Order: sequence, then C-alpha cells, then structure tokens
Amino acid sequence: MIATTAPTGRHRGDFAGVLRAELCKLRTVRSTAWALLVAFASNIGFAVLVATVLVPRLDAGERARVDVVQLALAGVHLSQIAFGVLGALTITAEYGTGMIRTTLAAVPRRRTVLAAKALAFTGVALPASTASAFAAYLAFQAALPAHTLAGTSLADPGVARAVAGGGLYLTALGLLGFGLGATLRSSAGAIATLFGLLFVPPLLLNLLPGTWKSTIGPYIPMQSGDQIYVAAHREAAALGPWTGFGVFCLYAAAALVTGFVLTDRRDA
Repeated sequence: MIATTAPTGRHRGDFAGVLRAELCKLRTVRSTAWALLVAFASNIGFAVLVATVLVPRLDAGERARVDVVQLALAGVHLSQIAFGVLGALTITAEYGTGMIRTTLAAVPRRRTVLAAKALAFTGVALPASTASAFAAYLAFQAALPAHTLAGTSLADPGVARAVAGGGLYLTALGLLGFGLGATLRSSAGAIATLFGLLFVPPLLLNLLPGTWKSTIGPYIPMQSGDQIYVAAHREAAALGPWTGFGVFCLYAAAALVTGFVLTDRRDA
C-alpha cells in the first residue's frame, strides 16, 4: 500500500510545481502582457467605435435585424489574433530559444510539461478573455447614442451566454494555437497554420455551390466557433451556440492530441 500511494503523492506534488513554474513563465514574459493589452484595447476600442460611428448610420431595417452582442464584440475579430499568437508562443517560444531542453531536463515527463503549459495558458486566457468581452459589452452600451438601438441587458435571454461566449471562443482559439505550436514547434508555422484554418476556408467556401455552402459552411472553424457569441438573428443553416462551440473545440482538441502524441516521439 505504501509503495503504491507514495509515488502518486509525489507525482501530484511534481505537477503542482511544474504548473507554478509554467504560470510564472507565462506571467513574466512580455508577449503575454502585450497580447492581453492588445486584446483588451481592441475589444473595448472597437465596441466604442461601432457604437458611436456605425450604429447611428444604420437604417431602421438594419437596426431591427442587428445582433447587439455581435456589434459589441466586433473587436473579437482582432483580439483573436492576439490570443492565437499567445497560445502558439506559450509552447513555441522555448523551442525557438532552445530553453525547452532545460525545461525537459528538469522535468523529463514531456506530457506533464505540455499539460502544465496548456493549463497555465487556460488559467490566464480564460479570465482575461471573459473580462475583456464583458468590458466591451458594457463599453458599447455606455457609448451607444440615445434612441438608436433598443436597449439590451445581461439579464435578457441569451445575452450573458453570448458575451461570456466571446471569452470561451478566444480561449479555445488560443488552445488551438497552442496545439498547433506543440505539433509544429515553430512560431511562424503554428501562427500561419492557425490563421490559415480560420480565414482560408470561408474564402474557399464562396467558390462552392450554394447547397455545399449550407452543408459544409456551419462546420468550418470560424463559422462554428462564432456561434457561441451570437445572441439573436442566427442564420437558418447555422449550428446552435453550444453545438457550434463544441465543433470548434474538436479542432482544438485534435491539435492538442496531436501535439501530445508527437511530444514523446521526437527529440527536443
């Protein structure tokens, strides 16, 4: 009994120590602070810009059809770049500098290191992305000119879920970048692949027949992930919010699993 329980306790303590070390790394590198600053600035800045410049120019029909939460979270389209890059750099930066050899010398269990890095990123990204999404929504409401759009509140059906969904989407996107980084071990390669997955499929989709668009379109990464922060006026062919987010998470999970499998099969 003693022989079986002691190593378990040691492994748990070891993982906690590795996690603390990875959190310390993530907090102290400048790329983390800059990525979060860009995310907050873009989310809040675009929310204010859309409220003060775009909304007054909408006609009555457009105001009736518009999704207020998607307007408020317009900055997500820029902040997703910051979170995607941060997710990739969380793992690829050490490969680029060669410091990964030092990390693996201290903790030879590679999957433990990878899991600690992924958990550390999630622990930083999720609260930051969620806070930036709610800050953007509140800034949008505060900057909205009077008598332009019908007011909404977080208590309205689907609104709180959609705003929080902006944070969930950004976190899952960062984990997708992390998984690609673990797989490719190259910052440039992981970032290029990530944004190729996001931006190229919608362009290719426009070349397909209309029936193919409605069949394939809802399952491509960006369109499936976007559904979690849609509060109203969903397209007929679109997936539900949690179904779409689930599909998007499958892309992230596939990248993470690939990274975990390959990490023990290659040299550092």
